[in-house]
Amino acid sequence: MMKPFSTAPVSKVVAALMFASVGLGAAPSFAETFEEALVSAYQSNPTIAARRAVLRAVDEQVPQALSNWRPQVSIQGSSFYRRLDRYPGQKNVHTVPASVGIVLDQNIFRGFRTEAQTDVAEATVKAERATLHSAEQTVLLNAARAYFNVMQNQAVLELNINNEDVLNRQLQAARDRFRVGEITRTDVAQAESRRAGAVSDRIGSEGDLKTAMATYEQVVGHPPENLVAPALYAKLPLTLADAVAEALSRNPDIVNALYNWDAAQATVRDEKGKLLPTVTATSSYTWAHEPSSTANLDTTTFEVGLNLNIPLYQSGAIYSQIRDAKHRSGQRRLQVDEQRDTVVENVATAWQNLQSANARVESYNSQIDAASIALQGVQREAQVGSRTTLDVLDAEQELLTSRVNLVRAQRDAAINTYELLTAMGRMTAQDLELDTPIYDPVKHYEEVRGQWIGGNDWADKDAAMSPEKPLSQDAVLNETDDKAIQTLPKVRYVIAPGETKGGASPSQ
Repeated sequence: MMKPFSTAPVSKVVAALMFASVGLGAAPSFAETFEEALVSAYQSNPTIAARRAVLRAVDEQVPQALSNWRPQVSIQGSSFYRRLDRYPGQKNVHTVPASVGIVLDQNIFRGFRTEAQTDVAEATVKAERATLHSAEQTVLLNAARAYFNVMQNQAVLELNINNEDVLNRQLQAARDRFRVGEITRTDVAQAESRRAGAVSDRIGSEGDLKTAMATYEQVVGHPPENLVAPALYAKLPLTLADAVAEALSRNPDIVNALYNWDAAQATVRDEKGKLLPTVTATSSYTWAHEPSSTANLDTTTFEVGLNLNIPLYQSGAIYSQIRDAKHRSGQRRLQVDEQRDTVVENVATAWQNLQSANARVESYNSQIDAASIALQGVQREAQVGSRTTLDVLDAEQELLTSRVNLVRAQRDAAINTYELLTAMGRMTAQDLELDTPIYDPVKHYEEVRGQWIGGNDWADKDAAMSPEKPLSQDAVLNETDDKAIQTLPKVRYVIAPGETKGGASPSQ
């Protein structure tokens, strides 16, 4: 008589591991929550750190443009040896004339180009802030994917391990029944086949989990350890229309496109300014020493005046540059429409995927209930000989498949939630209310915008990002062992002046 096998070890509680907890190896005392994983990615991911450095570099375009309002002051000097040869029979003259002076140049009128260049620089800064916003969203979304992928693959591995244990016991029972003549060799072969398939599935699941763990470490900054599933995110819009409206107003890709268009329009004004007159004021004071054969002459000169330059014809190059700028401005305008269409599509896709995943979760829960009842019935019927071993194996496989599908649907629902937030522009540390200082992109801009002279700690820190002794290219190409790989220089993050480890200024 066939013995029934308990399905308790693979109940829906196990199938829903993604929304309970996941232990990797022995259960450690430390548990990492979803929020902590996002905080770690926000603080240490090099992609975000690199984009912050790029933004700080772009900030410098504004003081560069504003510098056209300011004077240029220089000291000019010269000294040289002069020999005067006289013929015939006269004494040669050797002198060392010298001069030194100070010159001040001040722009008075540049054809409104300074205003246009300042507008270009400020629009470019705002576009780059949107790019940083987008990079932050991408990193946090990748961290969320990595987190739920680890949980999914751990849950699937647990299910496959349990299934392998069940099939091992069933194979042993089939062999015992075959020895006493209750079943045929075919029944044993069917049990052996299913058991071999279960081993293959378990090995594949182990490989998937290791891959997911490697991705997690790359994105988050450290290996996963005892992940704890978060509560379901509840701050979502009620309708698709609400989600689209919010995305159109704050998605960073749209914001970036709008400011790039503003910069392109200001560039047209800058190019047109090249056709206008320019006026500069010049002032200089010079001392000169002019020795001669008879006497040394020292003179001082003071000059002040205006220079006027009226362009008449520049070979047609300026007009070509104006047309070029107009074409590029038109391109930027069309890219705004393109980004809006893309964002609307992304929001609609994420919304529908989320609805579909939630529906599949409900469906698979119902399927598991039905498959569990069916398996119990088939097992009892097999005990009285009305069902075959293959019937039991099929029922167990259907229940396993339902549980694996539930885990994957739960993972899809979680990730689709954060993909929707990303499309809406809300996948940021601030919007998610992560427990970490928030990086302030305006702080550096305000510090350097009016800076007339000198460097700052931000630039010095960013310049120190490169390793002092980088691994040579030959070492990378020639060494293949683990020791060579471990010597690769690695910079996870750079703490800029005024920032905490989370990349924020102390004022935050």
